[in-house]
Amino acid sequence: MIGYSVYSNNTNNSNGSMNMPGMEHSSMNMSHESVTELKSSLGKNEMTFPKVLKPDFEDSNSISYTIRAQQGTFAIFDGMKTQTFGYNGDFLGPVIKLKKGMEVSFHLVNDLKENTTFHWHGLEVPGDVDGGPDKVLKPSESKTIKFTVKQDAATLWFHPHPMHETAEQVYKGLAGMIYIDDTNSEELSIPKMYGVDDLPIILQDKTFTADKQLDYGKAMNEDGTTGDTLLINGVVDPKLTIDRKKVRLRILNGSNMRTYKLHFDNYMEFQQISSDGGFLNKPNTTKEIEIAPSERVEVIADLTKVNGNQVTLINEGNTKVLPIHLNESHDHSQQTIETNTLNDLALTDEIKNKEVTKTIKLAGMGNGVSINGKKFDENRIDFTQKQNETEVWEIENVKDSMGGMNHPFHIHGTQFQVISIDGVAPPENLSGLKDTISLKPGQKANIAVRFSEKGIYMFHCHILEHEDNGMMGQIKVD
Repeated sequence: MIGYSVYSNNTNNSNGSMNMPGMEHSSMNMSHESVTELKSSLGKNEMTFPKVLKPDFEDSNSISYTIRAQQGTFAIFDGMKTQTFGYNGDFLGPVIKLKKGMEVSFHLVNDLKENTTFHWHGLEVPGDVDGGPDKVLKPSESKTIKFTVKQDAATLWFHPHPMHETAEQVYKGLAGMIYIDDTNSEELSIPKMYGVDDLPIILQDKTFTADKQLDYGKAMNEDGTTGDTLLINGVVDPKLTIDRKKVRLRILNGSNMRTYKLHFDNYMEFQQISSDGGFLNKPNTTKEIEIAPSERVEVIADLTKVNGNQVTLINEGNTKVLPIHLNESHDHSQQTIETNTLNDLALTDEIKNKEVTKTIKLAGMGNGVSINGKKFDENRIDFTQKQNETEVWEIENVKDSMGGMNHPFHIHGTQFQVISIDGVAPPENLSGLKDTISLKPGQKANIAVRFSEKGIYMFHCHILEHEDNGMMGQIKVD
């Protein structure tokens, strides 16, 4: 990584595997052993990409969509039908395309046999349409929400957020991507042909039963459910066949708990151009990138620089994630990024020197997780903040006598900027807009937080089982 990593899988922590009498292994094992070993992709099935959702209506200023949560069956494995959840389909969801300045209408329908919500992860929207656990849609219910897109180009996503049920519903397939474009993104000389050189990559790990079903109850771990089988866009054992050219990979970690550390098997360099909330100021050249649950990164890989006809995307432990087979034809139509300037984000000295006004202490494991010593209470407002006022929050992952574990911390309704990690300016890959930051035990981060809309918003650990176990709080913005 460029700079240093703020993540840790505790792989080499000899003290991280403590088992005490009377305690469940799932909630006490803090070592890498608690993360299920991931199998390599066999490269048997060609990658597919989510469909782009067709609008119900669109003009120059507005757009409307119908989005359905539904259940069905999906042929993840040849000749087998897996019971799944999906949006506007049997598994996962379509890509929703929006533009800055648009008036948006979402007609939401719950066709499941259980309660759900529709949460717009990373979108800066009023709290009453954010889709937190208090905005439940019961089976057969529907409603329409409206908002204006005010933020810059970004790769976001959407998923359910019902209390105690988020982890299982995401695990079964409720996840989809949102693309926001603006004049800057449209003018930049970067790959932007969807499914051709601009490719969505949704990473999720699952464990399947012998009859290829997703038995969440059997796989569930209170400290985060991991699986031995990686799916990309719902494809098992994926491969990508593509011309030699520059490709833009929009990578979403849609897993319940697993963090991915990715590089190419030839250790070639690539450029990170974006993080959760949009473009970095300039491309960050690296050979490896780490992505915690719910984070997004956009990278550009120049496949014309590959010797031979194959290169493979690798996760730590030499696990093959995505074999890429290169056609002999070369695509020379693309231009290099002509400018080093992608964005103009800045943190003023005034903001950097602001006093910390909110302190968040993330602690515990399993069912014992908490924020500031408390579990979520829907009737309690933990913090208040003024609309459009920037405050500095200090986020600490408390390291206790047992060591602890990583916590990816997420705030709804805003994109924040990282001021420092343990008193040091963040590395370039964390210098952009973020809605999630993952801290290893003992680390502290200061972040600049500003809400552009009013309402009540959640903040929580994005290990989904921790969220379901109450590692969550509420802030009221007025």
